[in-house]
Amino acid sequence: MKRLFLATTMAALIAPAAAMAAPIASPIRTETPLAQDWRFRQDDTLSGVERPDFDDQNWRRVSVPHTWNRVGLYQPGAVGRLNKAENINKTQGVGWYRLTFAAPKLNGRRAYLQFDAVSRAAKVWLNGVYLGEHQGGFSRFRLDATDALRGDGQNLLVVRADNSKPAPGSPTVDNLPLTGDFFVHGGLYRPVSLVVTNAVHFDMLDFGGSGVYARTTALSADKAVIEVKARLRNDLSRAAAVRVVSRLRDADGKVVAQAIASAGLPTKGGQESTLSLSVSNPRLWNGVIDPYLYRLETELVGRDGKVLDRVSSAFGVRQMGFDPEKGFLLNGKPYRLRGVGYHQDREGKGWALSPADIEEDVAILREMGANSIRLTHYQHGQTIHDLADKYGLVLWDEIPLVSAWTTGGALEPTPALVENAKQQLRELIRQNYNHASVANWGIANEVDFGNSFPAFLTGYKDGKAPDPMPLLKTLNDLAHQEDVGRPTALATCCEGRVFAAGVDVPTTAEAADLGGANRYFGWYFGAPDDLGPHLDALHAKRPRQPLSVTEYGAGGGVTLHTDDVLGGPIDSRGRAQPEEYESYIHETAWAALSRRSYLWGSWLWNAFDFGTTIRHEGDADDINTKGLVTYDRKVRKDAWYFYKANWTTTPTVHINGRRYVDRAYPVTDVRVYSNGAATDLTLNGKSLGQRSECPQRVCVWRAVRLQPGENVLVAKTEVQNQTVEDRIVWRRPADPKAPIRIDAGTLIGAGKTTAFGSDAFFTGGQALSANTSADYGRPEVRAAITGTDEVDVAASYRQGRFSYAVPVAPGRYSVRLTFVEPNLAAGARRFDVLVNGALVLKNLDVAAEGGGALKAVTKAFEAEARDDGLTLRFVPTQGEAIVSAIEIKPVD
Repeated sequence: MKRLFLATTMAALIAPAAAMAAPIASPIRTETPLAQDWRFRQDDTLSGVERPDFDDQNWRRVSVPHTWNRVGLYQPGAVGRLNKAENINKTQGVGWYRLTFAAPKLNGRRAYLQFDAVSRAAKVWLNGVYLGEHQGGFSRFRLDATDALRGDGQNLLVVRADNSKPAPGSPTVDNLPLTGDFFVHGGLYRPVSLVVTNAVHFDMLDFGGSGVYARTTALSADKAVIEVKARLRNDLSRAAAVRVVSRLRDADGKVVAQAIASAGLPTKGGQESTLSLSVSNPRLWNGVIDPYLYRLETELVGRDGKVLDRVSSAFGVRQMGFDPEKGFLLNGKPYRLRGVGYHQDREGKGWALSPADIEEDVAILREMGANSIRLTHYQHGQTIHDLADKYGLVLWDEIPLVSAWTTGGALEPTPALVENAKQQLRELIRQNYNHASVANWGIANEVDFGNSFPAFLTGYKDGKAPDPMPLLKTLNDLAHQEDVGRPTALATCCEGRVFAAGVDVPTTAEAADLGGANRYFGWYFGAPDDLGPHLDALHAKRPRQPLSVTEYGAGGGVTLHTDDVLGGPIDSRGRAQPEEYESYIHETAWAALSRRSYLWGSWLWNAFDFGTTIRHEGDADDINTKGLVTYDRKVRKDAWYFYKANWTTTPTVHINGRRYVDRAYPVTDVRVYSNGAATDLTLNGKSLGQRSECPQRVCVWRAVRLQPGENVLVAKTEVQNQTVEDRIVWRRPADPKAPIRIDAGTLIGAGKTTAFGSDAFFTGGQALSANTSADYGRPEVRAAITGTDEVDVAASYRQGRFSYAVPVAPGRYSVRLTFVEPNLAAGARRFDVLVNGALVLKNLDVAAEGGGALKAVTKAFEAEARDDGLTLRFVPTQGEAIVSAIEIKPVD
């Protein structure tokens, strides 16, 4: 009641009642999409395009949403792809759009051009009149078009979109993001519309917000209190008296709460009005369990009772909390967030997605069992927010402050960049304030690299790096000013990691209310099992700050496969990124995450493969393949089913390795993701037994022997009285005497003339390569190996004291071993080779026999396999043993 009293009192102070005129009512606001018949040209050199007499007849006709960019190529294969070398367009620069459209007569009303996003900078003209610009490629903005609009004829709208890469001297130098592992597409990639309002209206120029902002301020079982703040605008040449009426309707349309406040609006001025709604026995928005939504309807009403403006939006009554020990709390109860990071692009469309595209993405994630999405690394549109409200998905929203906030080696951000960051944060908050799904405001991602990046990438001199903390403090303070009800958060990359001597990384986690850790153990650094202890250390360091894991994962090429995920080093910046390794990382990571109840959330990286231009790795170029689903949404990788089995009660059974059809070896493990209590597996109709209560929903059948030719595997389980099964086909050569070829020390078998399988059947040793791995954009350096045509096979090797137990059938075999000394001189390395305990090679010195390093040496002999196959032991006598390739072939 106090707020209502103050609003009425303020109205009286602004102008005496006798001087207040009732505004003239016109139809309530209209919004007209401007989607069709645009003309477009991408050209940095054009001038005069804003003039009405400019000739655009030879320009291409497009519809909006639109982008001129097309980024990301999978390597050629059997699967048809939307992106091909001939249609790729990575041009970043200026794109021009022109549209002729008819508009209604205004009759004293106001007209605004609304752009849901233009990337990354926009300048706008209407009928040759310059309306303004917007710096930032992810947020809605509006421009007042009233004076330039022709309500009795055709109008010419011209937009200059510029997605130039920020650099010193460029027009986007202070436009975030300055960098990032994602491609910034250009264009009018979200909808454009013409909005017409009365002269008295909710503020249309409030950083793209609705002008009406609501939040639940108190909640109990029998009552909810909702504060509604409305920003009002009067563009009349006289003062105006209005009432603000706010109603909350339930899902059936019944009004369950209402509040009214009076306001006096000064001439061509604005005012803020605050109301309080009280809801009895509220039904709560309760995540995916029950995402109940009311509808909040707020009106501006003139003295004559006519509605001047109306804003309506879905509204969920809920409270969110964050506890450093209990994790995320929804309506006072622990509610574990398990989700994904999400980029807004897909193959063939880039950023120009339709609502149906986004709905499909959300459906895929909901089917997998995700209950949260981290909207990375920038503001996403209203469609994904509306869907999250509807389906109960909790959102992490963030601005595009990613990795860098200076250019050209500068140690301080420019004032213009600071203002751009503040602008984008205000836009993010005001445009998404009313969404029940939004839990927090992310103010930065990975700004704690410090001087860990090499100077050739950053331009920083003398080992110095800019301090992110002043900017983070500014943004943190601003977020709390804008929204007192939601906490801030940021994602870190580097705290607690072990770097080389001289590397200094700042501790930035304390700059926000909530912590988020992007940690790729087993991928970019460390071992997979390091994740859990690392998180425990972070939690112990800041026990009062709620902690989450904001990124984890690995690349997974659906055309790349391995027989043993531990067979060789992963190449996180190169080609050796098999699908099976991605599954391995997610299995081990989720085992650690699921056991740590103090985590308030975790988001895997990433929902879908996405476009970037800093990667040439896995089975793709300009694509980050860490997605659980491919760029075109056609293939759900094995790891997607791992989460479906763990995160849902939907009956799930999935045999891994379905795309690895032509198997290298006759014996293999079979892994099945299943959420059934018991799972059966058959091979060619014969039972391989049953697995029950499988840990992490991963059922494993060891050493399954495949027959020559086709092998049909069927897994079956029963969940909730429903039987489900999965069927795949693997093939082996039809010749039962087909040789076994092992490419030692590698995850993915090579072979130019004959195919080799990846390293398998080993115990001990270390997988290494004579090649120098790619790193930070620098290509792999291939070793100059001589003496063999199979250079790729020879380059990798296993080193140390190790053995191989190769599961061949009993019989006599010829064995051929390939060795390459990578770097030592003669006499520095000697070792014995034994087969089934018998010495076959004594004191072998590869460098001496080859005449130096990087010269292939082959040794061949025959051996008799027993029931348990052939066992090859490599025993050092000086230094460590090595082997590059093993070939085993039956003797006729």
